[in-house]
Amino acid sequence: MEIHIEKDAKQLSEKLAAWLADYIHEVVAKKGQFTFVLSGGSTPKQLYALLAESPYRESIPWEDVIFFWGDERAVPFEDSRNNAKMCYEELLDKVPVREDNIFIMRTDVDPESAGGEYDDILKTHFEGLDETFDFVLLGMGDDGHTLSLFPGTEVIHEEEKWATSFFLPEQDMYRITLTAPVVNQSACVAFLAVGSGKAETLKHVLEGERNIDLYPSQIIQPLQGQLHWFVDEAAAALLTK
Repeated sequence: MEIHIEKDAKQLSEKLAAWLADYIHEVVAKKGQFTFVLSGGSTPKQLYALLAESPYRESIPWEDVIFFWGDERAVPFEDSRNNAKMCYEELLDKVPVREDNIFIMRTDVDPESAGGEYDDILKTHFEGLDETFDFVLLGMGDDGHTLSLFPGTEVIHEEEKWATSFFLPEQDMYRITLTAPVVNQSACVAFLAVGSGKAETLKHVLEGERNIDLYPSQIIQPLQGQLHWFVDEAAAALLTK
């Protein structure tokens, strides 16, 4: 695991954008394509905005990048809470991607069908391969959740499905999410966490006892791949190592 600490969200996003651009070039040179799992929420917006501007808009081989999502709220695409909508607005509508390289989690069907369909897509796409995604971008909530793996939910312990759906009573909505097994087979996972509200949780996740039911982010441990944490000084304030 490697921890990258920058002064604030702006500098952190700039560091991650430069790092990610180099990594995309490296993988595309080897494999001819790059599989990228996008994260929703507010934290990655600054990163996506940078990637959609010069020099990255022109320099990254966007036509060779295949996009997936980490999780989704089961709300219509037009809803402002929809993760895919945000990613289109901030990034995908602004760079020369191929539409057939974009695999959103559908919200125009019932959540169970959407989760099952995404599970099938992933298992077909990565059939016979030792690794799944080239890059998974994750956030971490103040409560320690990542993807839609919320504290105390059964989905944390899913071992067979690579994508699934469930009802989250606290939010009164269905969520569709990747699961730990598919993410932990990735070549590279990067968490992006900013702000003092994350400091105590980050300390528990990285330096505390393992308790995945309380801090689900701890379950993300790539079996063979890299794990990076990109955090600002406020989020890293309580770390001792």
